[in-house]
Parts: sequence; structure tokens; C-alpha cells
Amino acid sequence: MERSERVPGGNRRAATAGHVAAPAPAPVEALRLLSRADHELAAAYAASEPAERFVHAHLAALRAAAAVVALRGRPAGRRTGRSVWALVEVVEPDLGAWSVYFAGGARTRAAIDAGRFDVVDAARADELVRCAEDFRDEVGMLVDPAATFSLLPGSRARAS
Repeated sequence: MERSERVPGGNRRAATAGHVAAPAPAPVEALRLLSRADHELAAAYAASEPAERFVHAHLAALRAAAAVVALRGRPAGRRTGRSVWALVEVVEPDLGAWSVYFAGGARTRAAIDAGRFDVVDAARADELVRCAEDFRDEVGMLVDPAATFSLLPGSRARAS
């Protein structure tokens, strides 16, 4: 007898007579975006300037947020432009606090992109790097619960 079973993330999987089928693999696009987030995190840890660390960390968080949207899909309804942070709040409310935090860094990143490198100090940049890594790991567990964390060589040691 075959039945359908609900799994985390709202997906269904088939189960037969005591045997539960493996969950569907994560969407390729979500995995690709997580890989890009990992590359941005590596660049953030390698950067010597606070502004550069901040930008790479913010981009890492954006890539991870885009992976959430790729995993969950865009919400139906309103088609006007929404930031990825607003989309994450809708499609994965448990990550809402992260969305607010990283959306708050968008102006700082825009200022840095405009050449104002003095808008962020080392402590703020390091905080954002640590938070981006934690956020990436939370997203990674959503995308693929069996995956490993993004522990980069020396990452925790430098950020401490």
C-alpha cells in the first residue's frame, strides 16, 4: 500500500509498507547559489579591508537568501519588485529575523559600492561575516539536511 507523507519544507514523499522513500534532491539552482555563497564567504575571510569583508559577507548572505527562494519558490500574487529579503520573509518565515538583519546592511553596502569605504569598521565587518556564515549554514540545512556546514579553513579562528 502506498501513502503520501509530509516532510519538512511542505514536500510530500511516497512511503510504502514501512519503507520511506528518500526526500527529493535539492534543486540544482539552490545548490549552485549555496556554492556561490561559500565562495563569497571565502573571499570575505581572505579580505584584509573591512569594507571588502563587509561587501563579500553581504553578497554571501544574498546568495544564501536566493537559495531559499529557489528552494521554496516565489510567492504567488503581487508581481512588483520585491527584495530577496522580503521574499525570504514570505517563503520561509523562520528566517525573518535574518532578513531584517541583512536588509539593514544594504545601505552600508551601497555606500561602500559608491566608494565610501569609511562607513564600516573592522568590528562591524567581522560581525557581518560571522552572521553571513551562520545564515548560510541555516539555509544549507534547509536545502540539504545531510550537507555539511560551510566551515572554511581558519574561519572561526579569525572571526573570534
